[in-house]
Parts: sequence; structure tokens; C-alpha cells
Amino acid sequence: MVFKRLLGSLGVGGPTVDTVLDTGAVLPGGTLSGQVHLMGGSAAFDIEQITLELVARVEVEHDEGESDGVVTFDRFTVGGGFRLAEGERFGVPFSVALPWETPVTELHGQNLGVVLGVRTELAVAGAKDKGDLDALAVRPLPVQEAVLEALGQLGFGFRSADLEYGRIGGTGQRLPFYQEIELTPAPRYAHAMREIEVTFLAGPGGMEVVLEADKPGGLLSSGYDALTRFTVSHHDVAQRDWTAEVDGWVRRLADRHGAHGVPAAPYGHGDAPYGHGGGYGGHAHKDEHGHGHGGHHHDGHHRSGPGMGTVVAAGAAGLAVGVVGGMVAAEVVDEVGDFFEGDDEGEEGGED
Repeated sequence: MVFKRLLGSLGVGGPTVDTVLDTGAVLPGGTLSGQVHLMGGSAAFDIEQITLELVARVEVEHDEGESDGVVTFDRFTVGGGFRLAEGERFGVPFSVALPWETPVTELHGQNLGVVLGVRTELAVAGAKDKGDLDALAVRPLPVQEAVLEALGQLGFGFRSADLEYGRIGGTGQRLPFYQEIELTPAPRYAHAMREIEVTFLAGPGGMEVVLEADKPGGLLSSGYDALTRFTVSHHDVAQRDWTAEVDGWVRRLADRHGAHGVPAAPYGHGDAPYGHGGGYGGHAHKDEHGHGHGGHHHDGHHRSGPGMGTVVAAGAAGLAVGVVGGMVAAEVVDEVGDFFEGDDEGEEGGED
């Protein structure tokens, strides 16, 4: 165990902590479990509260361009109300439910370069200290995996994945950011789009799949973004022909000549809004304060490159992340703490 010292203001003899997550990647909406290990210092301390924070490194667009920031997107109180004796070792087990929209960090064991962390906060003697930070690995839900595998079968290749701060208007999105998985087009669609971005917005009753294509312009016109969305159930994944279904989605997206309304339909039956009525119009993307930005992005011409240290070499077979045999070569910062260290003061607020 690697215990990390907390509460330096209390002196060298303060308590130390090591949070150990259970092994293996977890699912969005699934259970995150583990144990917080405490070691007493040179004196007894009253542990008032132990809190776990889920944090994510996100890209934030603003007037000056783009920068990285840290978002806390959930908090859980897992213990507290006891005295930690001098030199005492004490363990606090925990089991908490992840938000359904928790981003995916890996596909078939291949790291996407998206970084999430679990940060431990102790409240002792009226002071709070954010101490131990551990990387959080999240694998896709079966329906997410099915959609990505179908895209790989169709010939789309993985380019990058990142987290964008903001909201997609007209959806049931709950977190203050969303994940974009950027793909190179399959050869048959290369004339119709320069790339496609996939966003999953999962919930207990189903999942929205938001597709955005960067479409080339004509001789006298510039390129533009086309968006569409579909809703699917968690319950009939094995019974559906995902390759044919996703191909239909992409064909519909390739045929779009702008952002138009999306007709309503129940889960698993084509385009459908989730939560709010109406389709994607000129103000599909809204930020935290509800300001429209003319599409999925803050800037309709912005295309996010490989973010947060990820360098991707796309394979020829499948989605280049081990989905159907292709592999991704990614350089990812080894220590999750490298991303979050020093960002405490500059955090964006998450949801309660």
C-alpha cells in the first residue's frame, strides 16, 4: 500500500490514507467498490467525514480558445464519525453507484486517453484535505460496445476520444460534460463526411446515440456539421442486427443537408428525442448557462484533435481499438495525478 499524508497543516504526524479500488473496469451506472485504508499519525484524530469525488479532465472552450479543466461530477460520503488512534490502521469499505453518463475510458482493454479519477477527501478537526487520487477505468455498456463494433465492421476507424465541457441541447444529459469518440469515415462514406463523432448519453431506461458528421462543402460553400440522434434499449442487444441498423443511421446522417427536426419514436425505433421534444436545430449545443453555440460544439468549425496526451495510430481492420481486431497505439500519461495535480483551485463545479 502507498499511504499518502494528509492535513499537512496539522504537522508531520498527521494521518495518512490509501484508497484501493477493486480490480477491473466498471460499467457506467454500475457499482464502484473498494476500501479506504487509514493509518493514524503521532496523535489521535477525529475523522469527521470521508468523501470520494469522481473527477474528470475535460476540454473547455472559451473566447480565448480552448484549455483543459477538472470537473467533479459526483461525490459520495462513505464514512466518518470515529476516532483514529495513534498509529492505528483502519479500513472503510465502500460501494457506490456510478452515474449512467460516466465516460468510457477503454475498449477491450485499449486505453482511449480519457482520464477519470477517484479522489479521497478527509474532514478532520474542522479541516478538509483532498489526498489520495486513483485512476478510474470504465468499460462500455453492452449497447455501447455493440454500436462501436458495428461502426468498426462498417470500416470506420478510431481517431481520438475526449470530454467536452457543456451540454447538448434537447437531450436528457445530466453531467456538465459529454464524451466524443471521433472516427475516420468508412471508405464508402468518405465523400460525404470528413469524420464522424459519436456521443453516448446513457440512462437506466435506455441510451441516446448522438451522431455528428463533419461534412465537406461544395465548390462555392464551406463545410458544415450535420447531426442526428437515435435511442436504443439496454435489453435487446443480442437480438438486433447492429451492423445493418447502424449503417442505416450513418446513411441517414450522410443524407442530411443541415440540422432539421427529428421525429419522435420509442426506444429502438429510429430517431427520437430523449426527454425534451424536438430535434437538433441551430442551437443544439448549449453551455452551462443555456447559451446556444450553433451546433454540437461551441464553434461549428472546431474539431477536437487527440486530447490529453493521446497519440492514435489507426488500424486497418475495424475500429482500431481492438473492437474487431484493429489495435490502437496510444501514449497516455501514466500517472492520473499528473493531470489533476494543482487543479483543485481551478475546478469547474459538478452536479450535486
